[in-house]
Amino acid sequence: MRSPIALLPLLLAPLPAAAASLDGASLSLLWGIPFVLILLSIATGPLLFAITWHHHFGKITALLTFLFLVPFTIVFGFGATAHTVAHALVAEYIPFIILLFALYTISGGILVWGNLHGSPRLNTTILAIGTVLASIMGTTGAAMLLIRPLLKANDNRKHRVHVVVFFIFLVANIGGGLTPLGDPPLFLGFLKGVDFGWTVQHMLVPVALSSAILLTLFYFLDRHYFAQEDEVLPQDPSPDSPLQLFGKWNFLLLAGVVSAVLMSGLWKPQHPGIDILGTPYLLPNLLRDAALLVLAGISLAITPKQVRAGNEFNWEPILEVGKLFLGIFITIAPVIAILQAGEKGAFAGLISLVHDSSGQPVNAMYFWMTGLLSAFLDNAPTYLVFFNMAGGDAQALMTGHLFHTLLAVSMGSVFMGALSYIGNAPNFMVKAIAEQRKVPMPSFFGYMAWSFGILAPLFILHTFIFFVWQLF
Repeated sequence: MRSPIALLPLLLAPLPAAAASLDGASLSLLWGIPFVLILLSIATGPLLFAITWHHHFGKITALLTFLFLVPFTIVFGFGATAHTVAHALVAEYIPFIILLFALYTISGGILVWGNLHGSPRLNTTILAIGTVLASIMGTTGAAMLLIRPLLKANDNRKHRVHVVVFFIFLVANIGGGLTPLGDPPLFLGFLKGVDFGWTVQHMLVPVALSSAILLTLFYFLDRHYFAQEDEVLPQDPSPDSPLQLFGKWNFLLLAGVVSAVLMSGLWKPQHPGIDILGTPYLLPNLLRDAALLVLAGISLAITPKQVRAGNEFNWEPILEVGKLFLGIFITIAPVIAILQAGEKGAFAGLISLVHDSSGQPVNAMYFWMTGLLSAFLDNAPTYLVFFNMAGGDAQALMTGHLFHTLLAVSMGSVFMGALSYIGNAPNFMVKAIAEQRKVPMPSFFGYMAWSFGILAPLFILHTFIFFVWQLF
C-alpha cells in the first residue's frame, strides 16, 4: 500500500479542475462495498485466518482500496479521485495517524517497573489510575503502560481473568471518553469541529458514572475471588518490590501533546494555511501535526533503549493501524456522502430507523446503533458514519436540540467498543499480552458473555438517564 508520502506527488501534481463534492443523492450503495469489506476483514481476519491476516493485512486492505479507486476513477475521472483522496488524507487520516503515533511513541517511553501484591485494593487503584490516564495519553498508551505491572502483581493468583476483562472495559475503552485525546472517535469529532471543551464537559458525567459503577463492582468481585485464594496462594514468582518509574521526561512531552491539540482547536488565525486540491490544511492543524512529530522524535531521542525494551515496545501495532485506516478513510468517502444526502440518499431506510416521523433524531437509537456497530466493526469509522447521519455539522450538534444526538454518538462509539475484542484496538493487544503471561483469557464469545452480562445493564441505565428522560 502506498504511504501518504508516496501519494504526495500525485496530490500536488497539476490537474484539471477538481470535481465538486460528491453528490450523495446520486450514489449507489455499491460504492460502499469496499469499505464494508475492509471492516469485515478487520473483524473476521484475526479470528478465521489469523496467520494469513497477520502477514498480509496490508495487502488485503490495499487490494480492497484499489477495488474502490479504480472504478471510481473510471466513472468520475482522475480529478475527482485525486480530490477525494486528498480530502481523506488531509482532513482526516494524516491528523488522526500523527496523533496516534505521537501518543503511542511517547507513552511507550514510560516504564513502570517493580512488583506489588495484587490485592483487591491495589488492583482497583491501578484500574482507577488507568481510567484517568486513558483520557490523557489515549486508551492504547494507558493500556500498554499499565497492563504488564497489573499482570505481574497478580501472577500468583488463580482467578485473574476478571482483572483483565475489567481492565479492557475501563482502561482500554470507557476511560478514554473524557477528551479527544482518549479515543480515536472523539478525536475525529474534534477534527470535524467538536470543541475540546464540549467533550470534556459533557462526557464527564457518563464517564464518571460508568467508572464508579464498574470500579465498585470490580472491587467486590475481586475481593470475593481473593478471599477464596488468600489461604492457599502460591509463592509469588515475582516477589514484591517497590515500583519505579522510568522515562519521566515523557510526561512533559505528553503535556506538549495536549497543548498542541488545544492550540489547534482554540487558535483561529487569519492565515488560511495551504490548499491541497480543494481541501484546506489549516495553519493551526499544520503546526499541531508538526509539533506532534517533533515531540515524538524527542521521545525517541531521549528515552533509553532499555526503557522501551522493558515495555517490549515495537512498531507493529501502529503500523497495523496506519495501513488499515488509510484504506478506511479513503473508502468511507462515498458512504459519508450518501449519509449527508439524508433521506434523498440510499441510506434513507437506515436514517428512518434513528429518526421519528417528523425527522427528529431518536437519540436512544443513535446510542445503541452507534455502539453495537462499534463493538463489531471499529468505533472510529462508525463514529464518522453516525456523526454524518446526524447532519455532520459540529456547531449544530453541540447546541440546541441535537446536543443529545452528539452525546449519544460519542457515548456509543467509546463505551460499546468494550463489548468485543474487536471493538477497539487495545482490546486485542491487552488480550494477547495477558495470554503471553499465561492468563487463560476467554474466547471471542466467552468474552462477550462477560461484556454483555456486565455492560449491557449499565448501558440500559445510560439510555434511561441520558436519552429517555428528555422525552418526558
